[in-house]
Amino acid sequence: MKVLIWTQYFWPENFHINAVARSLRDQGIEVTVLTGKPNYPEGKIFDGYKALGIHHEQYSGFDVVRIPLWQRGKNSGKGMVLNYLSFIVSGYLCAPYALRGKKFDVIFVYGLSPLLQALPALYLSWLKRAPLVLWVQDLWPESLLATGFIKSKLILGLVKNAVKYIYYCSDSILVQCEGFRQSVELLTRKKNKIKYFPNSAEGHLANAVPLDLTGYLSKTIAKQFSIVFAGNIGAAQSCETIVEAARILKNHDAIKFYLVGSGRMDHEIAKLITDYDLDNIVMAGRVAHDQMPAIYESASVLLLTLKDQSALSATVPSKLQAYLSAKKPIIACCNGEAADIVKNANAGLTCSAGDAQALADAVIKLYTMTEENRLQLGQSAQQYFLKHFQLHTCTERLISHFNKILKEH
Repeated sequence: MKVLIWTQYFWPENFHINAVARSLRDQGIEVTVLTGKPNYPEGKIFDGYKALGIHHEQYSGFDVVRIPLWQRGKNSGKGMVLNYLSFIVSGYLCAPYALRGKKFDVIFVYGLSPLLQALPALYLSWLKRAPLVLWVQDLWPESLLATGFIKSKLILGLVKNAVKYIYYCSDSILVQCEGFRQSVELLTRKKNKIKYFPNSAEGHLANAVPLDLTGYLSKTIAKQFSIVFAGNIGAAQSCETIVEAARILKNHDAIKFYLVGSGRMDHEIAKLITDYDLDNIVMAGRVAHDQMPAIYESASVLLLTLKDQSALSATVPSKLQAYLSAKKPIIACCNGEAADIVKNANAGLTCSAGDAQALADAVIKLYTMTEENRLQLGQSAQQYFLKHFQLHTCTERLISHFNKILKEH
């Protein structure tokens, strides 16, 4: 089977679709990836790439085709809009040429924001006579409202109509969590084409792979009771709640917070830390993907935070699956489905989104817990991951779904 993965973001950018592509390849699928020029999250085109031109390369034994893209810039609303629009325009103008002569059985769209990236993929689906499977990772236009990025009712209405069109034209719609189903159903008549397909993780630690814990950051994290937040530092992640919790726990010398990642809110979060004069919270910056297992292993607790927004309550960030696989206790400072997973897995503690005092209380509760009880929480997390989110098993399900769509098509 020949599958085209359509995604604005791909390696060397750190997204779950990288692992999915490799897993599809490992199970005998002939994979091609159509993507943009890497520039996330720093906002600058990575070294070795240029914004203009079509770029062909190999990654893990399959073809990656990169089309022109306007870099998003740092903390630039205008830059982000141009970044989104440029991939859409480039998808219409450049993708058919870049993929000329290639045939595909299925086009698989990794539907992160902006979901509008699927528009040119639909056009290519028509050109190639290949069914399109859309994997919804973010709800639009709800995500735009949740982050406050766009407030114009006119623009939000136009986006909503575009999303309706995308859902209507897609041959299949996969939602990464059940919390998305109702929102997607409201925008499409054919509810039977909506299926649940969760994010997964490679489960490095679940497979007992020996880890290199000699890196400076992982060694530093291991020195005290450490609360590690990993991933994007953006508006949706409510990292200001973490800073406030660190301020509440300022006098607990044995407890330290680490923010491992980067994003649009870097400057604001760093300013808060400086304004509060906190030395118990560290912004570690972006870390290579292959170093993350060692960082998870060094952490005492893994932390997930989201803003108190209905759209975010419906979502399950893909890093939660990686957290579960890491065999560590988890604090989920959020509402909705992600918190429910942590509860159902007996993987740690939960508290309401945006509640810094409750987050601080949860940290203290885990800190005073016996090592044996914390270990039990981590083991429960890993067992839940193995049962529900293991990458190989999820990929088998995805391939079966592709075959079903092909027969129907």
